[in-house]
Amino acid sequence: MNKLREIECFIAVAELGSFVKAADTLQVSKAAVSRTILELEARLGTRLMQRTTRRLSLTEAGVVYLERCKQIVTALEDADQVISAGNTDPTGLLRINAPQTFGVLHMTRVWPCLLRRFPGIKLDITLSDRIVDIVEEGYDLAIRIAQLPNSSLIYRKLATTRIVVCAAPAYLERHGTPRHPHDLKDHTVLGYSYAADKDEWHFNGPNGALSVKTNVRMQANNGDTCVAAALSGIGITRQPTFMLSEHLRNGKLVPLLPEFSSGELGIYAVYPSRTHLPAKVRATIDFLVQTFEGVQWDLD
Repeated sequence: MNKLREIECFIAVAELGSFVKAADTLQVSKAAVSRTILELEARLGTRLMQRTTRRLSLTEAGVVYLERCKQIVTALEDADQVISAGNTDPTGLLRINAPQTFGVLHMTRVWPCLLRRFPGIKLDITLSDRIVDIVEEGYDLAIRIAQLPNSSLIYRKLATTRIVVCAAPAYLERHGTPRHPHDLKDHTVLGYSYAADKDEWHFNGPNGALSVKTNVRMQANNGDTCVAAALSGIGITRQPTFMLSEHLRNGKLVPLLPEFSSGELGIYAVYPSRTHLPAKVRATIDFLVQTFEGVQWDLD
């Protein structure tokens, strides 16, 4: 059996949810489709689909295999487009994952520019603060905000953002301004639940490193929620300057503990470690590096 034919048949059944519909789409008999799927599962040594009289669903292995098969088909389509166009211009579908807030604040203006620059590229963008597995989940590229990306991935740095502890003037008027990180124990803190250190905040000060266990009254898995609560005067939050710069400049939030650094994060484009990087990925990364060159979110 031709492996590409197996893939075509498997994708059709998985996406249509029916052997009959897949057979109609592929213009073959239902028996031929069933036989192909059975032979594929036998060759792989695992069940890809659960079949009942009422419904068909993918197993965990089937979900993974479907994503990989789609990547293969996309790569073949890219190859066809390159050859038919007679050039090596970037073409094809590009699946990108980016953090929610950064994606909304700073990437929404980038995507139209990218599409205009490379007319052959199509984009499928997912915004999520969850750290996705770009290999297992079939992404071509992800934007990561971290001290260092996972070492199993290749990355290029786009920008740097500082972490700032801040609060609204109204909160500080009611509760006072902390002068030392240890003062945070007596204040209401708004925490980011995806932060590696959770409610224990780390600082570097005049006398070296220190950490403080904070009193987290509210935590959220989205930084915008923490910033909104801080703006309303509920408590103190700690967020990157790419989110805070406008609020710090107009005075709606006040930076705290200026002698104590909360550190920096790099903003990276990360992608799987591949020997032959697709033209669409390489071109997009180069474009992002140029776009964010010299960007400055900190106060002047």
